[in-house]
Amino acid sequence: MIRRNIEKINKLRKKHNAIILAHNYQLPEIQDIADFLGDSLDLAMRATKTDAENIIFCGVDFMAQSAKILNPDKTVIHPDIEAECPMANMVNLDELIKLKNDNPSADVVSYINTTAETKAISDICCTSSNGRKVVESLSSKKIIFVPDKNLGAYVQRFVQDKELIIWPGMCPTHHNIRKEEILKIKKKHSESQILVHPECRPEVIDISDFALSTNGMVNHVIKTDIKEFIIGTEKELCYRLKNENPDKRFYELKTAICPNMKKITFEKVLNSLETLEPKIELPEELMNKAKIPLQRMMNIGRGD
Repeated sequence: MIRRNIEKINKLRKKHNAIILAHNYQLPEIQDIADFLGDSLDLAMRATKTDAENIIFCGVDFMAQSAKILNPDKTVIHPDIEAECPMANMVNLDELIKLKNDNPSADVVSYINTTAETKAISDICCTSSNGRKVVESLSSKKIIFVPDKNLGAYVQRFVQDKELIIWPGMCPTHHNIRKEEILKIKKKHSESQILVHPECRPEVIDISDFALSTNGMVNHVIKTDIKEFIIGTEKELCYRLKNENPDKRFYELKTAICPNMKKITFEKVLNSLETLEPKIELPEELMNKAKIPLQRMMNIGRGD
């Protein structure tokens, strides 16, 4: 049954000139059928380089929106429109506009984990891999950083010459990771290296060996001679890491689960390829405004 459905997906992919982009947090069966796996920045950049007419985007809503903003002439399909990012929804636009008005000299840096509407009133976007690089590129000494307080605090460590006004949002999955859970695994596997995501709490980052984006973790594991790792991010990243590094061991955090990412299922991807629905539709004016900070971010590139 699974093999037959995979064959069906491959035929539909070819028939509709479609590409499947999947985030590193997607379920294993989604990762297996993806044309490209990556983090937010990688997926955004890949979306601009594909010749495919239809982009099946397996991730949460802001990612599919970004792909559409960067490719307004292509059809971007999000298999489950209810797969939303809770952190992106923590930004209140009226409050952000008021904060901007109260700090007219400040630039607004919005994490890519934001809605198109938030991006449209931002100066530049960033990801967890290039947040520091983006902030350092700005001439302003005052930065409004939305919406992740943990990523904002992490970036602030490296930009002491700038004042970051940090929005009080957070990723529930990463914010709920506790250092005690990591140290318990470390006690059992003392030779393992601790890799955590910058969206984690400061005290979690403090006990890590490296704070990296998901693709930063992928690249680091490939390059190092270390053989064991504790992975402090959404647990499905370990599936990709194990597939690409069969000679190394990875210890996932069983509590690190993003339920929103899990809303994208194999069956929903198949349905999207059959129907080319549900499509991402955004007003042209909104896309034009939101594209500016996204493009500025992409011009800066990766930071890890």
